[in-house]
Amino acid sequence: MAAPTNTESLDDLLERVRACRLCEAHLPLGPRPVVRAQQSARVLIIGQAPGTRVHESGIPWNDRSGDVLREWLAVDSETFYDDSRIAIVPMGFCYPGVDPRGGDNPPRPECADAWHAAVMAQLPGIELVLLVGMYAQARYLGKNRKRTLTATVEAWREYGPRFLPLPHPSWRNLHWRRKNPWFEADVIPELRPRVQALI
Repeated sequence: MAAPTNTESLDDLLERVRACRLCEAHLPLGPRPVVRAQQSARVLIIGQAPGTRVHESGIPWNDRSGDVLREWLAVDSETFYDDSRIAIVPMGFCYPGVDPRGGDNPPRPECADAWHAAVMAQLPGIELVLLVGMYAQARYLGKNRKRTLTATVEAWREYGPRFLPLPHPSWRNLHWRRKNPWFEADVIPELRPRVQALI
């Protein structure tokens, strides 16, 4: 990976990200980094890693989880995919493969270590970072994260105004959402107007 220059634009940086082959040997479907951003974006979504459908299309959150996330934010697809307003930078840029225990593997750690700091430095207008899932929360909340994802999301007020932790909107988390009705009763009504005000 080449070191960035002081004059590197965000477009140039994203071109290098999309050409990344850092963990190619560990990717069952090969590398296809999925990331979207413009410097004017004020909302940033940091999720986990693309699934197979996103890998095929190259469009982030182009699946059932994305439908739920857009419902949580109360935004349509056109707004969601307007990267001048919403940047999407996952913890892992490529599909990481299937976990034998179920679901997908965790995001490859190389992505965030290699690229996140450089990408974040190019996004000066970000005012709200949605940390979707425990991997994003672990990296960006660090020692301030609670012992469980539930406790972290429940303590969402502690991380504002910049960060807002969310559960992953996967169908696998339907049980979690049913067990924790406070999330949709308390967090979503606060999330929606904040997003709307920034986009």
